[in-house]
Amino acid sequence: MKPTIIIAIDGPAGAGKSTVAKTLAKKLGFLHIDTGAMYRAITLAALRQKADLNNQAKLEQLANESKIELKPSEPENKVFLNGEDVSKEIRTPEVTQASAFIANCVPVRKILVARQQQMGQVDSGPFGGAVLEGRDIATDVFPDAQYKFYLDASVEMRAKRRLKDLEKAGVPSTLDQVMADVKARDDRDMNRPVGGLRKTSDSIVMDHSQLTVEQSAEELYKFIRQHPR
Repeated sequence: MKPTIIIAIDGPAGAGKSTVAKTLAKKLGFLHIDTGAMYRAITLAALRQKADLNNQAKLEQLANESKIELKPSEPENKVFLNGEDVSKEIRTPEVTQASAFIANCVPVRKILVARQQQMGQVDSGPFGGAVLEGRDIATDVFPDAQYKFYLDASVEMRAKRRLKDLEKAGVPSTLDQVMADVKARDDRDMNRPVGGLRKTSDSIVMDHSQLTVEQSAEELYKFIRQHPR
C-alpha cells in the first residue's frame, strides 16, 4: 500500500492558505483539512458557554467533548460543531480575537493535533493524501510531511483580502483597522508559546502577494507534479 501523501501549508493570517489548500486538494483529489477552523470551533463553543478563556481545564474539557466535522462543500467547505453548521459563526471578529486563548492552550492543542494527525492518516486513506494548512503543520502536526510549503504575502495584500471577507460578511471596517489587526495577529502567532508560526529548514517559501488564489494553487500543484515524493 502506498503511504499517505501529506502536504503541509503554513503561513501568516490572510495569506490565502485555506482557499489555496482547498483548491490544491481538489486538483490532486486529496482530503482538505482546515486546522484553523478546528481551533475556531472550540473558541465558539467556549464563547457560547461564557467560559473563562484563561481556565485551561475548562477549555480542555470543551475540546474533549466537542465533535468537529469538516465537510467538503462549494464555494467554501463547511464546519460543523456537534452537528451544527457553524461555518459563518467561526469567522466573526469576536471569534478571531478570542481564538488566541484557544491556540495558546497546551491541552487543547494536544487534543486537536492528535485529531488532525488521525484525520490526515486515516480519513485521507481513500483520497491517497491530505492537504493541511495552519501555523504549525510542518513543525508540530506533520514534521515528516512529504511537502512543506510556507505561503506568504505582504501585510497590505493580506489586509485587503481580509477586508473583502469582512465586507461579504457585512462587518464594517477600514483598511487601516484591518492592517493593524493583521500586524497584531502576526506578532501573536510568531510569539505564541506553543505551535508558533515559523518556517522549517526544509520549508519551500513562496510569496504570493501578486498571485490570485488559483495561480497560487497552480504553482504548488506544478511543484508537486515536478517533484514526486
